[in-house]
Amino acid sequence: MAESYTDSPLLTARFDEALHVALRHHDRQLRKGTQVPYAAHLLAVASLALEMHGDEDEAIAALLHDVVEDGGGPQALAEIERRFGADVAAIVLANSDVVEPDDERGGGRVWYERKRAYIAAFPGKSPAALRVSLADKLHNARSILLDYRTHGDELWARFGQGQGIATRIYYRELALAFERERGRLGAKAEPYADELRRVVGAITALAEEHQGPDSRALFDG
Repeated sequence: MAESYTDSPLLTARFDEALHVALRHHDRQLRKGTQVPYAAHLLAVASLALEMHGDEDEAIAALLHDVVEDGGGPQALAEIERRFGADVAAIVLANSDVVEPDDERGGGRVWYERKRAYIAAFPGKSPAALRVSLADKLHNARSILLDYRTHGDELWARFGQGQGIATRIYYRELALAFERERGRLGAKAEPYADELRRVVGAITALAEEHQGPDSRALFDG
């Protein structure tokens, strides 16, 4: 089949600039528990956002989605808005799970509350923010599944969670939350919500094979 082309590039110099910003911000960061440059995750999330037919703003936000959360803070958010516009900044903010200085003392309880708040905010997220979130969580889930198959329960030491039950519950709740919002994701993104559900199901099945019956608890009150 012959290659197809657009009349003008769908990704412009703005995307190039965002890629440079993301690479410089995360230049020393590695994927948790690995020697893989963090840029691999950012590129994967941007790729998935584009595969869902997200526009350039969504692709840029995908590259920058962890800048505010990973040390940039409000100053970085303001700079993103100045350089890439309010729409990109809004998507990044909607996908920022910012840890406050006191959160470390709260341990697992604070982690749990932050994750509950992230999921509870889904109805208020824009379709664009939901697609970037889905791209982020799908790539993370795929990475967890591959590493779980490779390393077994040793994987969960990366998360400081013993047998990883909290992480698995969180991802099951994420899959359910995206399913509830699938009508707002857009037709091109819906198969990716289905893929997240399948990947999360595979993680659960593998955990039950390794550890016995897994918890089915939900993030309810």
